[in-house]
Amino acid sequence: MTSITHDVPLERSSLLPTCLVLLSCFCFGTIPYFARSLIDGGMAPYAIAFYRYGMSAIILMPLLWVPAAQLKTVAWGLLSGISVGLGWIGFVYALKTVPVSTVGVLYMTYPVFTLLIGWIWFRDVPSKRAITAAMIVIMAAVLASSPAAVESGHLPAMLISLTAPVSFGFGINVLIHKLTPLTPIRRVATFSVGASASLIPLMILAAPGTVTPQSSTGWWLVAGLAMGTALIPQLLYTSFAPMIGAARSAMAGSVELPTMFFVGWFMLGEVIGAVQWLACLLITLAILMTPARATRNLTTQIVMPSAVQKKAANKRLSDTWF
Repeated sequence: MTSITHDVPLERSSLLPTCLVLLSCFCFGTIPYFARSLIDGGMAPYAIAFYRYGMSAIILMPLLWVPAAQLKTVAWGLLSGISVGLGWIGFVYALKTVPVSTVGVLYMTYPVFTLLIGWIWFRDVPSKRAITAAMIVIMAAVLASSPAAVESGHLPAMLISLTAPVSFGFGINVLIHKLTPLTPIRRVATFSVGASASLIPLMILAAPGTVTPQSSTGWWLVAGLAMGTALIPQLLYTSFAPMIGAARSAMAGSVELPTMFFVGWFMLGEVIGAVQWLACLLITLAILMTPARATRNLTTQIVMPSAVQKKAANKRLSDTWF
């Protein structure tokens, strides 16, 4: 099978674009620090999710002005954003009590749910390589959530955290199968607006003290969450990932989980055992095992040029995922 990576032009000098993509992936990995700090300050998980996507939604909302023929496509993009916005609540909720390393590994199971949803809903039969990588991811998740790694009392929160990878898997399938008529930046816009809009009712009904920061430090954390883990790295990724191709973008994306581990250990004072590190190694291996086809995350798919995605329209999702 021919990788769509070869259709993406690469510049001779790709050091700077590669470093910027690495920087953006590192920023994505710092989410637990901001989320945990805001939780400790009394903010509700859905408010944290809203602030992360809200800034991008406000800035990109004008891009939703599209021809009438694309309104149905935009609706699919909004739906995918709604699902991820609501699913991300579970991720933030779990961070209240569960170690960052465990939540991070469980979050990184989203390729498995991507394949399952694509297989069941879109009749997208996964390749053998995809199944192998998915089994490695499942093995890592089992290790990270085993009694040897976490307390039994964390199990409910860990199960709730799976709403994030499930909804993310759905969003990726919508992106691949429904959103190709939109330009890359409009796909980002529909996703961001949908994610933030889904959380507005919860924000309205909540007690004021749980949806707004109660100190100047809290507002700085909100700014860091919105700008430093969403808008700025997303724009960097959108701008520079096409310059280095899907393969290098996939390898750059593999730094996200180790970054979460670093945040949990160095910034939040968590003790990370050998089991969690082994799970991290397995996840990284699954990401890197087929770099020619791997596209690390939703943002990677978003930034692929429309012409390239049209050429790959007949490919299976698993061919571009693993």
